[in-house]
Amino acid sequence: MSVGYWIVAGVTAFAFLGTGLLKLTSSRAKLLASKNGGWVSGFTEAQVKLIGLAELLGAAGLILPPAVGTAKWLRVPAALGLLVLMLGASNTHRTRKESPALPLVLGILAVVTIFL
Repeated sequence: MSVGYWIVAGVTAFAFLGTGLLKLTSSRAKLLASKNGGWVSGFTEAQVKLIGLAELLGAAGLILPPAVGTAKWLRVPAALGLLVLMLGASNTHRTRKESPALPLVLGILAVVTIFL
């Protein structure tokens, strides 16, 4: 793996690790009360936790297989899964009349890791 891969994958995985852990460890009510948590109103507690778990698994999929040197092909489905999550997040933000830019950037960064 190139230095470029590790930089892009590291930044991307760090972002998804943070947001995934936040969704898994915080209650829906706490997320809803936060500054940027209005999107939670359209999802159940279980759905929020599932999104958080998917983000954590995606972050792990970008970092662990290449770091361990086995099943490196798993980074591709991990990156594509994160892209799908971020397309959904962008759509959610768009329908709420919020900027979809951050989820789109994170989704693009995830896809960039496929080509590095």
